Amino acid sequence: MAGPSTALSPVIAASTHWLARAYPGGDSNTVAHTLAELQARQAVTVAAWLRYPTEVDAALVAIAGPGGSALLDWKAGSEPEDEFADGEGWRTWVDEVVVSWAACLLADPMLARRGVDSVIAAMPGPMADPRPRPHARRSGGLPNEFRRLLQPDNRDREAAALLRHPDLLEPIAAMHRDTLLYLLDAEPAVSDGLAPLGGDRAF
Repeated sequence: MAGPSTALSPVIAASTHWLARAYPGGDSNTVAHTLAELQARQAVTVAAWLRYPTEVDAALVAIAGPGGSALLDWKAGSEPEDEFADGEGWRTWVDEVVVSWAACLLADPMLARRGVDSVIAAMPGPMADPRPRPHARRSGGLPNEFRRLLQPDNRDREAAALLRHPDLLEPIAAMHRDTLLYLLDAEPAVSDGLAPLGGDRAF
């Protein structure tokens, strides 16, 4: 499993930035913005590790590039006025599939848990690989690294009102949802509005 491979860092950073801009939690430099961005990053990290499960995969995407955000921008109605302008170069590092999968995880808590479990199960053991790896807390078994994704508190939910709204995410999540469901051997979730934000579902 690629796990914390630094080769994926640009993809994770750019894809997180795209989600945080498309579904903002508040004005920049606010706590809400930071909390929303943290949740986006955790979802993107899981999606990236699922998408690029080996060191070779991570190295190849670093060389070839992930494809960019053009179609995502069009789907979300967030196309830049000039994609070649200074400060827009980060968009070339956005991975369309990773963002779509991250949107799926943010909209569906049960799918997010399945994704995290899959990532942890595929990580090499500590004896085989000295790199840091996600680990479970002693109480409840919830991975610390993905707590805000899997078990957001009230402040996280309020900050992610847009980022976790299944209807708003649907155009992006639908792009590559079928592939993620197949990968995780999961069934499509039955939409029930804002349940992921209200805490009605069990994690």
